[in-house]
Amino acid sequence: MTNLRLRYQTVEFGKTDIHLCTLRDNQEFDDPQGIAEKLGISSATWPIFGIVWPSSLVLAHYISDYDTGTKRILEIGCGMALTSLMLNKKHADITATDYHPEVGKFLLRNTTLNNDNPITYEQTDWANRDDSLGLFDLIIGSDLLYEDEHVELLANFINDHAKPHSEMILVDPGRGNKNKLTNKMIEFGFTSVHLKPIHTEYLINPFKGHILKFVR
Repeated sequence: MTNLRLRYQTVEFGKTDIHLCTLRDNQEFDDPQGIAEKLGISSATWPIFGIVWPSSLVLAHYISDYDTGTKRILEIGCGMALTSLMLNKKHADITATDYHPEVGKFLLRNTTLNNDNPITYEQTDWANRDDSLGLFDLIIGSDLLYEDEHVELLANFINDHAKPHSEMILVDPGRGNKNKLTNKMIEFGFTSVHLKPIHTEYLINPFKGHILKFVR
């Protein structure tokens, strides 16, 4: 990470502070060995993982008030893993995943920054159905539906890792694929509801997306 310009920030959840080291902005790029390129990650999309996006903030704030209890929780496409870091601070059973090769390094750096124990992490490809993650009670994620082709991959990945009785909470900023995902999840036996987030004063601009909740 030495060739990258970084930014440090703190996100507050009531009396809980989460400290983050992120990329300075979405113009940063460092892939000298072509590791990301071999995974199909272009220089234009490389920095996306390293920014705290509005959807991530919405998810983290929503989950901060959610009764996670003893649930085993999976965050998909975690990026800067703000929600995972917040849940880890509360000693929840959280596992984080992402496809980007740099995410694990930042996650370890940020758990150390927050003086917390390391978060269980696995680099995953939604198309690879042979990982070691297991099954979860609650699956969460934000801003995952970039492409139409991602819908079926994501739905299958979620179904492969959801317990027979489970919940899913995704935050979608309005990229146009939420109904396609919803229909797919209904095929897998989930019921669904789309909610508009409230009390989003922590965002600079109004949030036009939805919180997607699925229960089976």
